[in-house]
Amino acid sequence: MCNLYRLTKPNAEVAQLFGVTVGQVGNAGGGEVYPAQPGLVIAAGELTSMTWGFPLVLKGKNGQPLKPRPVNNARADKLDNFMWRYSFAERRCLIPVSAFAEAEGEQGAKTRTWFSLPGQDVFAIAGLWRDTPEWGRAYTMVMTEACQHVAHIHDRMPVILRQDDWADWLDGAPDRARLLCRPYPDLMVCEATDQAWVKRSVSADSLTGR
Repeated sequence: MCNLYRLTKPNAEVAQLFGVTVGQVGNAGGGEVYPAQPGLVIAAGELTSMTWGFPLVLKGKNGQPLKPRPVNNARADKLDNFMWRYSFAERRCLIPVSAFAEAEGEQGAKTRTWFSLPGQDVFAIAGLWRDTPEWGRAYTMVMTEACQHVAHIHDRMPVILRQDDWADWLDGAPDRARLLCRPYPDLMVCEATDQAWVKRSVSADSLTGR
């Protein structure tokens, strides 16, 4: 799963890389992105801001709705499930990323290990989006089996798309897009750090995902 990533390039440079215009981006971009917070995606020919995670509304013991939880990862082998099927068929997006993080280490002492692509300041992760009554437009990352560079930490990883595959993910038929949901086959950079996984300024809930 992925519950933390960062984007280090200015919005204008990101839009230029993907050949799109800059839409409504608000305060998104230029740093670390956590679930239930705004992030940038490429959709409908624009670089635009959406909330990371489809809201899942649960109910308390008295039947009252609780605060929505962000479902920020969608498994590639479950894209036919009701929560994802219509977005996968009709609303796919690209998520620009400079690096994504996984938690490594013992419970209570986990640190951040960052993954990026050599020679690429920004790359694209496969995403889905939809309009929601709770958070407006929201997006989620598509996850697949981990490649050899990630498997020692986690058994799943985001679907990384080569540039030649961007158009097929955005506008291709679902069957063709499904073929792109595979472990990344090329080289990756793995950077282990001593950074605590959960920072005091960020709630633990925002890093748990689903």
